[in-house]
Amino acid sequence: MTAKLPPPPPAARPPAPAPNGAHPAAPAPTKKYGVTTGRQTGAQRVLIYGPGGVGKSELASLSPNPIFLDLENGSRSFDVARANNVETFADVRAWLASDEPDPFSTIIIDTGTKLEEMGQAHIIATVPHEKPGVKITGIESYGFGKGYRFLYEAFSLVLQDCDRLIRKGKHVILITHSCTNEAPNPTGENWLRYEPRLQHPKKENSIRERAFGWADHVLFIGYDVAATKDGKGVGSGSRTIYTQELPSHVAKTRGAFDAQQEVPASMSYGKGDGSIWSLILGGGK
Repeated sequence: MTAKLPPPPPAARPPAPAPNGAHPAAPAPTKKYGVTTGRQTGAQRVLIYGPGGVGKSELASLSPNPIFLDLENGSRSFDVARANNVETFADVRAWLASDEPDPFSTIIIDTGTKLEEMGQAHIIATVPHEKPGVKITGIESYGFGKGYRFLYEAFSLVLQDCDRLIRKGKHVILITHSCTNEAPNPTGENWLRYEPRLQHPKKENSIRERAFGWADHVLFIGYDVAATKDGKGVGSGSRTIYTQELPSHVAKTRGAFDAQQEVPASMSYGKGDGSIWSLILGGGK
């Protein structure tokens, strides 16, 4: 005689819809929120980018009481403080969360481009494939777009670490190399412009756009070059810091340069009143 199976349990009933299509009531507040008015000052987020050797690290070294997370040894010719033994992506996050930044006013990550490379190595070493036994040999081994999503999320965690320092009153400067990228133009032909050299997939998971949106100020440092009629570039080696976006580059600033698109290097690389750091951060070292 065949044993009788017990009847299946009743299916869980979906929650009843709110009356008249209304959303559930908001939770009761657990803290006082308050209101502030007027213009606010405080620690700033700065992204500096430009070609190699143009002076990005030099400019950052003139910020107030700085310390470098020097991932590419770019500050070796400057008399500055540097964090020791920061060699991996995990080291960067651990250092930012430690008490080590406390005596300093400005935290400099040099460079974000190198940090992104370290992030790739960290993901490959620590994040397994969703299918057991599949060997990870590169960021694309995870499948279409998945590795770049992991990298985007990892880099975003570093920016969150930096935000905790911002809330503690520390300025944060992120230095990157530059690249050229095609600027989309819905009304005509696209064109090339300088942008920070960070991951930038066409549709999503763009670290470049994430860092640009995170920063209060994005400064492009470029050599002053003019093109002759025969297509040759000429210049004297002088530099300019660009603080507002132009067709040739992306840049932005929040309030410091309302009427000034270009800052000559002769002023920008100085100290004290009138320097770029006195205008953006409120003083030099």
